[in-house]
Amino acid sequence: MPPLALSLALVASPAVAAIGDAGAYARARVAEADGAVGIAARDYARVLADDPRDVGIALRTYRAAVRAGDMPLADRAAADLAAQKAAPSDALLLALAAAAQDGDRAAAEEALTRFEDDRLRILAPPLRAWLALEAGGDPFAALAKVPDEPVARRFAAETRALLLIASGRIAEGRTAIRALGGGAGDLAAFDERVAAARLLIGQGKGEEARALLADGTGDVALRVEPARGATPTLAFGAAQLFTRVAADLATGEPGPLTYTLLRAALRADPGNDRARLLLAGVLARDGALDAGLALLAEVPGDSAYAAIAATGRVQMLDENGRAAEARAALDRLSVARDAPDGDVQRLADLNMQLDRPAAAAPLYALLLKRAGSGADWADWLQYGAALDGAGRWPQARAALEKAVARGPEQPLALNYLGYALILHRERMGAAQAMLEKAVRLKPDDASIADSLGWALYLRGAPARALPLIERAALAEPLNAEIGEHLGDLYWWAGRRYEARYAWTAARVTATPVEVARLDAKLSQESPE
Repeated sequence: MPPLALSLALVASPAVAAIGDAGAYARARVAEADGAVGIAARDYARVLADDPRDVGIALRTYRAAVRAGDMPLADRAAADLAAQKAAPSDALLLALAAAAQDGDRAAAEEALTRFEDDRLRILAPPLRAWLALEAGGDPFAALAKVPDEPVARRFAAETRALLLIASGRIAEGRTAIRALGGGAGDLAAFDERVAAARLLIGQGKGEEARALLADGTGDVALRVEPARGATPTLAFGAAQLFTRVAADLATGEPGPLTYTLLRAALRADPGNDRARLLLAGVLARDGALDAGLALLAEVPGDSAYAAIAATGRVQMLDENGRAAEARAALDRLSVARDAPDGDVQRLADLNMQLDRPAAAAPLYALLLKRAGSGADWADWLQYGAALDGAGRWPQARAALEKAVARGPEQPLALNYLGYALILHRERMGAAQAMLEKAVRLKPDDASIADSLGWALYLRGAPARALPLIERAALAEPLNAEIGEHLGDLYWWAGRRYEARYAWTAARVTATPVEVARLDAKLSQESPE
């Protein structure tokens, strides 16, 4: 329904007729749908002012205010809901965050008492531990009361590691952080180290902070120092915990609890750039791209998360159909030769995502050089794929052969090299053998089945190829390359109508180059 029609429908509805400012309500609903989070919150506020006792309007206002980051309005709407005994449980997060930021321990204690009778009770022991530390008590006694649940134990273990650092027991804290696990690319492990490093910097222990950030691999080995230290308060601990929980939720559909956790984290600790980063991504996926981009712009250049924010901006633009802006933003990005591995990896992957393999190849080469003899099959595979995409086939072939040599049982490496050899009409017998092995190792992978099918077709065995490619197309109906192959096989079999149907369907998700090729096939009597 277009916005004007939606506005008229809202004004005309009996439920809205009773609202004082029906125009504001209609504007709020339209702005909400359009991702204009600030406008939606302001217009809901106007409606709520006419009747603070309307639970439905108060709840809409509360949610819109949290989404927009308008904390005074969120507090007002929450108070109106509380007066009607209808406040949502997640309002406690904002109340606790405010009390923590203000240093109001009595208000924090009151909020925590309410936590224990709520679904948020799993968070109470870690929060009580931070409150105890701030008050000069024993923080570890509170952690002894953690429920016997895996998630609760995990949060308690992460909190304990930070509390050890905060208490000056640095060696124990580092050991506890290592025990949490996390390898290359594990952002949760990186988050824990950044939080610990901020605490160390707050104690004037910059060297220990740098050592902690270097204690790991991949992203965890970032050789940066967060510019802002932190003091071990409830505000810091609550923000860290809320962000940690939100990080687990943020991979799914954006929901009210995710928004409230992240807004509460930023309310408690405005320097929590990880929360800012997560919230930006949630907003972008929830139709509020501009609001998400504005949040990313708030991440300072000296933040531990600055590089992630920069690449995140490009990815968000690209995923939301603003390809030209994404490419322009990507053009402005670069990494120094001594940049952390995680920064190099993210930029290389982003160049591949935006179909710029020539720009990705030297970045992957840098990672290979750093890895030295420790480079594994995946390192060589991503480098070979970038070279292949850039049209440097001889170099790509050599890199891909190294990937297979280091991962002879890895179906992805076998598939890539085997299929590339087939397309280049080289060593086709050996290539088919690689693909057959890949299918045996990963029989349910549609792309590998398609690769083997296409190899059989090109080698003169289309009857064997057809069922493989049909199975692949059934598993991945939106894969344009598989769809084109299916059309080619149907045309060979004389099933002309089905061939044209398969090619037409493939056009829906095809690249411009693929579309041109498909159109040529559709317009001719036989496939090229």
